[in-house]
Amino acid sequence: MRIVSGKYGGIRLNPVKSDQTRPTTDKVKESLFSMTGPYYHGGRFLDLFAGSGAVGIEAVSRGMDSAVLVDRQYQAIKTIKDNIAKIHAEDQFTVIKGNAETVLKQLAANGDKFDQVFLDPPYKLQKIVNTLEELKSHDLLNEGATVICETDNHTELPLNLDGFHAVKQKNYGLTNLTIYDYQMGNVQ
Repeated sequence: MRIVSGKYGGIRLNPVKSDQTRPTTDKVKESLFSMTGPYYHGGRFLDLFAGSGAVGIEAVSRGMDSAVLVDRQYQAIKTIKDNIAKIHAEDQFTVIKGNAETVLKQLAANGDKFDQVFLDPPYKLQKIVNTLEELKSHDLLNEGATVICETDNHTELPLNLDGFHAVKQKNYGLTNLTIYDYQMGNVQ
C-alpha cells in the first residue's frame, strides 16, 4: 500500500494489523481520485472509517489543506498516526478515535465543514444512507461537497437522496464506488 500521487507520492504506508479492517486497494484509490480530482486546490477532507488513513493521506498529498481521520479501533488509530509521521505533515491532520455517530456530533458542535468525505464503513447499505443523512442534518458539508461511498458489489445505493445526487457509479470487481455531489437546496 502506497501513496499513489501528489506531494507524497510513492511513500509506502502501513496497513492496519487487524482482520477488522478492509483496506481500499491502490487501484480503487487511484480511480476514486481520478473521478473526483485528481488534484485539489485546498479544502477539508473527512474519512469517517479511516482504517490506515491511506485515503485521507492521499487527499492531502493531492492538495487538500487538511483531513480529519476517524476510526473506532485502537490499532487503526495507531497505524494512522504512524503513517502520518512518515510524511511529516502532522499539522495537516486531526485523528479522532470514536464511533461515526458520536464524532459527527462533535464535529458539528465545533462548526466543522468539509469539501470531500469518504465513507467506507462495514459493508451495509443502511449505514451509508444514515451517515449521508447525518452529514446533512449536522450541516457538516460545504455547498458542492463531494461524498465518495465505497461498498461491496452487491450494494445498490440510491441515485438521489435529499440533497445528494450520484454523479458517478463504477464497479471494480468486488467493490463499487458511488460519488455524490451535495447541494444544500437540492431536495429530491
